Amino acid sequence: MNQDEKTKGAFDKEWSDSLDAMVAAPEHHEVLLENERVRVLDSRIKPGDTVPVHTHRWASVLYILGTSDFIRYDPEGNVVFDSRSIESSIEAGTVTWSGPLSAHSVRNVGETEIRVISVELKD
Repeated sequence: MNQDEKTKGAFDKEWSDSLDAMVAAPEHHEVLLENERVRVLDSRIKPGDTVPVHTHRWASVLYILGTSDFIRYDPEGNVVFDSRSIESSIEAGTVTWSGPLSAHSVRNVGETEIRVISVELKD
């Protein structure tokens, strides 16, 4: 197996269709629009909820509608990011950029719903 085949195999595993947000965590994601160029998701995480391990294979523009403290975990359950560890936080109404997100889960450890509209760019 050459290096390109190894890289492709790792890519296929990392972005497996079974880990796509709409397959692995449909109760927390709703497709608002999808075509060959974009997918628009409405993502919601209620206080105390944990989103199962999933991916977002495309870079996206995020419109934050609701914020709360959260913890992001890798697939093995290790803490990757805890929003309580930073001094400044993103406020509702913020628009920001996100690169693709490899396999992760998210737990809302705050008191309000997390709600994000994601415009995923397929191109």
